[in-house]
Amino acid sequence: MKKPLLFFFLFLLISTASIAQEIKYIIKNNEWDPDSLGNQRVVLTVNSPNLATALIKWRRNDLHPENKAVILVDSTTNKQVKNVFVQEISREAGALYFQPVPGDNKYFLYYLPYKIDRKSNYPNVKYLKPEQIADEDWVKSIKTSNSIDKAQVQSIESVNALNSLYPMEVIATEAEMTDLIHKNAGKSYLVFPEDRLHSIRMKHDLPQRWIISGVKNVFNGEAKKRENYAYQLGIYPITKDIDDVKITFSDLKSKSGKQISSKLMSCLNTDGADFKGGKFNKQVVVAKGNVQALWCLVNVPANALPGTYEGFVNVSAKNAENTKIGVRLKVDNSIAVNGGVNEPWKQTRLTWLNSTLAQKNDVIKPYIPLVVKDNAITLLGRRVVLDKTGFPQKIETYFTPEMTSFSDKAKEVIVSPVSLIAENKNGLENWASAGAKFTEVQPGTVKWAVTNTSADLQMDVNGLLEFDGFSEYTVKVTALKDIDLKDIRMEIPFNKDAAKYIIGLNLKGEKRPESYDWKWDVAHKNQDGAWLGDVNAGLQFSLRDENYIRPLNTNFYLQKPLLLPTSWGNDNKGGIRISENSDRVMVNNYSGPRTMKKGDVLYYNFNLLITPFHPINTDFQWATRFYHKYNNIDSIKATGATVINIHHGTPINPYINYPFIAHDAMKAYIDEAHQKGLKVKIYNTVRELSNSAYETFAMRSLGYEIYSTGKGGGYSWLQEHLGDDYIAAWYVPEVHDAAIVNSGMSRWHNYYVEGMNWLVQNVGIDGIYLDDVAFDRTTMKRIKRVLTQNGHPGIIDLHSANQYDKSDGFNNSANLYMEHFPYLNRLWFGEYFDYENNKPDFFLTEVSGIPFGLMGEMLQGGGNPWRGMVYGMTNRMPWSDNADPRPIWKVWDSFGMQGTKMIGYWVENNPVKTNNPEVLATIYKKDKAVLVSIASWAKEDTNVKLSIDWKALGLDPAKASITASEVKNFQQAASFKDGQDIAVEKGRGWLLVIKEK
Repeated sequence: MKKPLLFFFLFLLISTASIAQEIKYIIKNNEWDPDSLGNQRVVLTVNSPNLATALIKWRRNDLHPENKAVILVDSTTNKQVKNVFVQEISREAGALYFQPVPGDNKYFLYYLPYKIDRKSNYPNVKYLKPEQIADEDWVKSIKTSNSIDKAQVQSIESVNALNSLYPMEVIATEAEMTDLIHKNAGKSYLVFPEDRLHSIRMKHDLPQRWIISGVKNVFNGEAKKRENYAYQLGIYPITKDIDDVKITFSDLKSKSGKQISSKLMSCLNTDGADFKGGKFNKQVVVAKGNVQALWCLVNVPANALPGTYEGFVNVSAKNAENTKIGVRLKVDNSIAVNGGVNEPWKQTRLTWLNSTLAQKNDVIKPYIPLVVKDNAITLLGRRVVLDKTGFPQKIETYFTPEMTSFSDKAKEVIVSPVSLIAENKNGLENWASAGAKFTEVQPGTVKWAVTNTSADLQMDVNGLLEFDGFSEYTVKVTALKDIDLKDIRMEIPFNKDAAKYIIGLNLKGEKRPESYDWKWDVAHKNQDGAWLGDVNAGLQFSLRDENYIRPLNTNFYLQKPLLLPTSWGNDNKGGIRISENSDRVMVNNYSGPRTMKKGDVLYYNFNLLITPFHPINTDFQWATRFYHKYNNIDSIKATGATVINIHHGTPINPYINYPFIAHDAMKAYIDEAHQKGLKVKIYNTVRELSNSAYETFAMRSLGYEIYSTGKGGGYSWLQEHLGDDYIAAWYVPEVHDAAIVNSGMSRWHNYYVEGMNWLVQNVGIDGIYLDDVAFDRTTMKRIKRVLTQNGHPGIIDLHSANQYDKSDGFNNSANLYMEHFPYLNRLWFGEYFDYENNKPDFFLTEVSGIPFGLMGEMLQGGGNPWRGMVYGMTNRMPWSDNADPRPIWKVWDSFGMQGTKMIGYWVENNPVKTNNPEVLATIYKKDKAVLVSIASWAKEDTNVKLSIDWKALGLDPAKASITASEVKNFQQAASFKDGQDIAVEKGRGWLLVIKEK
């Protein structure tokens, strides 16, 4: 029995003791609902019905626990105990009184309860505030009670393993920290060696585990031969910030004289290979009182003899003493398979972050090697001729208007050379140039350099062209003397016939206006260029400088927008002006007036993409039918689908962009699908990453390299384990999977490529489904290479919601992702695409993919099936009956679409046309038969007549019939005569078969 004041004094005494006995931590198997009670609980027992007290030394890692509620539940009834009085709560301990329930001696104290919108995929958990619900008279009686029993703390339980805080998030007390620092007086910082199974998690606290083990100067580990082994060094500055932390390794030597070379060792935090394969060094700065994990990697050689190898790692800093930590690695006789990557919980895949797999720019099918002759570079369906300045003099395409084959006749994209014009007060700077010099000629890449000079400026041009039609320019403008400039601008003189449509610059895919003015607005708009083109010829340009960083996309653009290019933007003086005259459309990319001092440098960099990339593959479109849902394979096969897309949040792919945990189940499913003639693709992209990733905290140790900075919040796991400085992303309620937004271009792309390679080789995936993309074309090429290795199909389809809105920066999905189009097999654009109120030009340019060599599908509301078929599109299985593509698939099969020639309404000599420009017709032609797809954009119901070029169709009109078979939810059966009126309902159309009887 203890009086209340005596108990409180005891509480203070115990909570400030240096090292107290550890509490038992237990992981449960989801035995309660965390979304109503929280993820953590204390198990208390008391053997008397009298008033009870509890002292819980929980060592919480969350801040301000005094502002969070606790819920006490009796274990027998699972009901909340009302009479609870919280006396004191701190991060180190909590003390409370409660009234036991007769007949029960076990209680659960939930100490992080929260509220959540269970239906939201972007929840923001709010922790319950303390609330006094106890009877007031009972609270008053505590002060006078003479019968108070002490409840025993049996354990602290986490709802599951993922939510466990033990041992790396159980904090050291203030007293323990004071004692630790006192014992290590004279040191600027401490180093704590830690094994790979206990990722350092907390940034602002030391774990109790280190207090118990003490400061050690030797790390001991065990590894297999050929294993990607990892260990950690926890750096803890105690007197000042530590600048420029570096790691050096010694060789590890055994007593027999064998060694593991230091060349096989690295520190993930200080050195690496970027997503383009370039080597880099990072500066590590650790603030006083913070904890920085340094992940050290050892590639144990295959020929290492069993035994113990010893050496050291030296930690140095620019402004502090060196610290030497001994390393003792015991190597056993077993050999790790594939570096041990099949056991990723051992952090064996961290080495993937520095991978250069598939970086060599080998040509990818269907593309062909580049050919250079004089100043001309030839590539698949296109040709570029360089001007003496290094910019394009000619850009030609050789695709037919149908986009199904090549033509012998060139279509000019530009009518005169692209030029960078510098204008001073007296007129134009006249560039003198010796012409382009090729610095690299490879099948996949051609590079050149040119130095151009004028009286006042020097312009160094470095260009490259790749086999898919991507061209990158680095344009360095240096002032040779002080100069006032009226403007520096790049003029792109488009051929008017190759600039019918435009996407970008705040315009949706549409007919290009005769004149248009655009200004930079990076704070609100993810816009830095546009695509102008026709179906079989076009050019995308993007304006950048040397500081370009890829912004976040989808819903997160405003949290990390574009950087205004110093050159092109020029403090918002720059912009783009489009004007049309005679045979050309001039795109004037101006930057406005500025002053340059002698030696000043500006980078007027830009990228070009020459479209189309390749002919469309109509046979792939008819034969490849996606089923976009996890389901029984026999049921899927019965629908007629040929490819299964496995989304995340499913039993075999539960976690967001981390398909490595349920891989055995995934492989069994894919094996069964293959046996039954189906292919399987999985959801896996880069934009956000599951909190279930084994490497989460190792990658958090890299600062903002992998994960973006942000305001935190989101689901409970993120708040309780990451704490702060992140962006919460998609959340899957069914599996409590919470994702974190990636930062953009990073070494995670190297891991992503390696992961794809592993999935192809070990799981047998047939491709990937991309739900928006946050990586660049370099990574896309690498992905295509590993997905198509050794004859694998490597099917990639890209889905995007319409990005033309505020949160996405008013971008166009087609413009944003055009650099990836050369490697895609299909588009699926997508949520919030309006198939009812947009014109054919929008369908053609932003949805269909046809001007780029692709074909697509519709999504929102099931799409408009009549308009979709004009572009060879249906929606995707499975949807409701009113949007089921199977009736149209049936038409394809009964007509025999394989081998047909698609001739779209955009083709001038299309043999079948209507007499109404708002009712369009596309045909699918084969020998002695043609399928005609008609769709209306007319504002009202209308009648049309078909104009048929019978000779071009190869049909005898006297023997031909025009019929419409019954198609469920599409059309009734009907037959028509040549020249007869055909009634077309608003927003609808027909599928007609014309053939000889």
